[in-house]
Amino acid sequence: MTTTTNTSASGSFSENNVIVVLGAQWGDEGKGKLVDIIGQEAEVCARFAGGNNAGHTIVVNGNKYHFHLLPSGLTNPKCISIIGSGVVVHLPAFFKEIEALESQGLSVSDRLFLSDRAHLVFDFHQIVDGLKEVELGKSSIGTTKRGIGPAYSNKASRSGLRVHHLFNSEDFATKFRKLVENRRKRYGFFEYDVEQEIERYKNYAERLKPYVIDTITFMHRSLASQKRILIEGANALMLDLDFGTYPFVTSSSTTIGGVLTGLGIPPQSIGKIIGVVKAYTTRVGGGPFPTELHDKIGEHFQQVGKEWGVTTGRKRRCGWLDLVMMKYSAMINGYNSLNLTKLDILSGLNEVKIAIDYEVDGVPLESFPADLGVLSKVTVTYETLPGWSEDISTCRSFDDLPLNARNYINLIETRLNVPVEWIGVGPGREDMIVKKINKI
Repeated sequence: MTTTTNTSASGSFSENNVIVVLGAQWGDEGKGKLVDIIGQEAEVCARFAGGNNAGHTIVVNGNKYHFHLLPSGLTNPKCISIIGSGVVVHLPAFFKEIEALESQGLSVSDRLFLSDRAHLVFDFHQIVDGLKEVELGKSSIGTTKRGIGPAYSNKASRSGLRVHHLFNSEDFATKFRKLVENRRKRYGFFEYDVEQEIERYKNYAERLKPYVIDTITFMHRSLASQKRILIEGANALMLDLDFGTYPFVTSSSTTIGGVLTGLGIPPQSIGKIIGVVKAYTTRVGGGPFPTELHDKIGEHFQQVGKEWGVTTGRKRRCGWLDLVMMKYSAMINGYNSLNLTKLDILSGLNEVKIAIDYEVDGVPLESFPADLGVLSKVTVTYETLPGWSEDISTCRSFDDLPLNARNYINLIETRLNVPVEWIGVGPGREDMIVKKINKI
C-alpha cells in the first residue's frame, strides 16, 4: 500500500486521546494511509503485535518510506514510536529499516523505542519457517517466511529469547545454543553458524541499548499525561490466531484484545476503535474465501487495485465485499467507525455485489463458522446494486460521490450498524473523505 502525505490531519483526537486502527478483513486493507493521516497529530504511535511480515509505503514530500516493522508514526518528527512487548523483532531487519529511513533523511534518534520484553526473531526461525511449509506440503499456510510463526511458537513454549536477554551475553549464548539444538532435533540438521550468530548478537546488543526501554511504564506515563496516542494494528481480525480462519492465520493476537496484552494497557484507556475495510475483499495465501472471484471482475480488482504485497510481492486473491465476515469482525473488535478504502477501484463496474448471508445445504448460517470445512462449502447470498461510471478520485465530501456509490456505503452502514467515517477514493492522503458520523 502506498500513501502520499502532503497535508496535515484535522481534529482526529478531538474527543479521544487513544485511537486504535485495526484491520477488519484478511489484511492489506490500507491501514497505513489512515495511520499516516491520524499520525500527523499523534504524540505517540505504538505497534502491539506481529513482526516484519507486513508492509506499506508512505510518500512524504516526494520521498518514499517503506515500513515493515517500525511504526509509521516516524514520519511525524514530533511523534515517539513504540514497539511493544507483543511484537517479535528480527534485529537485522530492525536496523536495516532504520538505516533505510535515515539514509533518506528521516532520523529516528530519541523517537523510536523497543520493549525490553519483546521476543526476538532469529535467522534460524526463518529457516524453520520454510522447512515447516515444505513439511506441510499441499496443506501449507503460505506464510511470508519471515520466521514470525516459529518465534511466536518459541514464545508460547516459554523457550524464546527476549530483548533483555541480550544484555547478559553469557546467559544469552547458553539459551541460544539450546534453542537451535532443539529446532535441529525437531526438523533435522540445517546449516547455521551458531557461534557466529552469538557474536553478531553481542554487537547488536550494544547498538540496541539506546532504543530499549520499559515500554509499559512509558505507555502508562503517556496515558497519565493525556498524550495523543495512536495504536497501529498489523495484519487483521481474520488473521488472528484465535478468531481468524485457523490455521490460515498469523501467530499473534491482531484484535483489540491484542492491543491490551501487546502494550500492557487497560481496556478503559481505549477511546476509539477504527476498523479498516477494503471496498472489496482480498486475501494472500491459502484458506477458504467465500466471495473470491476468478473472472474479469476479480482481474479488475487485482490489476486496477494493484493487489500485490509490499513485503512478499505475491498477488492477492480478490472477491466481493463480505458483510458476513465483517459482522463477525465488528462483533469482536467493537468498531466505533470504519474506514472504507479503495472505493475508487469499483468505479466503472456496471453492478456491484455485497455478500449478506451464508447458507449450507439450503440452511442459513447464524454466525461465521469456525470449521473451515463448513466455510469452504457455503453458498453466498449477495445483494446486487447498480454500479457507477464516474471517476470519484476528486470527490472530497460524501455528497460529491455518485448516488450509487453513496447507496453502497449506506448499505454497509445499515447492515453492520457501524458508521463509515473515512472513505478512501485514491492512493494519496488527500484522497480521503471524512464523513460526518450519524447515529445508525
